[in-house]
Amino acid sequence: MEKLNIGLVGLGQRGSLYLQDVIAQHPDVAVVAVADRLAERRAAAAATLAKYGSPAPREFAEASDLIAAPEVDAVVVISGWYSHIPLAIEAMRAGKPVAVEVGGALSIEQCWRLVETSRATGQPCMMLENCCYGRLEMLAMNMAEQGVFGELVHCAGGYHHDLRPEILRGVEGDHYRLAHYFYRNCENYPTHEFGPIAQILKINRGNRILSLLSVASKAAGLRDYAARLEPGTPGADKANWRFNQGDIVTTVLKCSGGETVTLTLDTTLPRGYSRGFTVRGTRAALFEDTQSVFIDGMDMPPEAEFDWSHCWGNVKEFYERYEHPVWERYLREGVKAGHDGMDWLVFDDFVQAVREGRPLPIDVYDTATWMAVTILSEDSLALGGQPVAFPDFTEGEWMTRERKLIWI
Repeated sequence: MEKLNIGLVGLGQRGSLYLQDVIAQHPDVAVVAVADRLAERRAAAAATLAKYGSPAPREFAEASDLIAAPEVDAVVVISGWYSHIPLAIEAMRAGKPVAVEVGGALSIEQCWRLVETSRATGQPCMMLENCCYGRLEMLAMNMAEQGVFGELVHCAGGYHHDLRPEILRGVEGDHYRLAHYFYRNCENYPTHEFGPIAQILKINRGNRILSLLSVASKAAGLRDYAARLEPGTPGADKANWRFNQGDIVTTVLKCSGGETVTLTLDTTLPRGYSRGFTVRGTRAALFEDTQSVFIDGMDMPPEAEFDWSHCWGNVKEFYERYEHPVWERYLREGVKAGHDGMDWLVFDDFVQAVREGRPLPIDVYDTATWMAVTILSEDSLALGGQPVAFPDFTEGEWMTRERKLIWI
């Protein structure tokens, strides 16, 4: 196969940026079709492609028409969360590989249908979880594989991002988040750090999640923020809305290997951005927020028990020793655009895997497992924080599947 003919579904904020920063510039891709219900978005996508010397794509208002188009080899879905799984299923049934942007599931049945469709059609499905390709996350993957952490015990992470303006402008900005925050209460955006953590703990490849529980704080942040907006400002009319989504949702997962994982959703209170990525083992720890690695037995001043700020920022020393091979090559060849280069890496891996007919680095089992966190956390919260069983989408194959990290 020369170039992979892509059909792109969803041209909102995320889709248009992904097209601009990554897809339109990829040498092994031709965007032959785009779909969005808004004609102005389709026209903007065509203009972006023209800027990079690409022919005008076919334009569709309906995703189903794009999926059925014979010239489309593979489908990329960057639409609202609620449509990811249905569109992925439709694409696979049409005999086409599919990549979907991150998001959570609305039911466990959806996740099972996703897996069963991939099995029945033989078509692959990959979540475009860019954080699996973050430099720090891949450093931790390599360190774990090299045994630096010793025996892994606990990992943590989350989505810590003040999204109050974006959520409250959901009507004016035609953004899908608003409805989710009004009607639902769950870990609605789990995959940014659960994806890398699942790779490190080899979930679905020698390990699996057994159970999950979630607790949530009150929902106060959006109302308070809206109440302080100037009248007439987008979002100010929502000061009296009763949002259901808790400001802080904490989710704990238990693995069959004995490890635990804590995920935190923190998007409606004032704060700076962080994914809170943490890896703990019997011999070392890595902390994203302080950009530090703590090694058992390292030389420490007497006061280090209570003040270990001298370690902050020392992660750069570990890049010199444990840089992931993917990032070694990437730094040599030149880091591309898209969330510090992560977008390019995850999309390129999808493209090359499909072109070469090899297994996807993030497969349908991973996609279903990571998306299931959302609906299971919603179930747990509805039950007052009780643990709920986590389905095994591999149906036992996790015990015998390849256990080595696929990127090493």
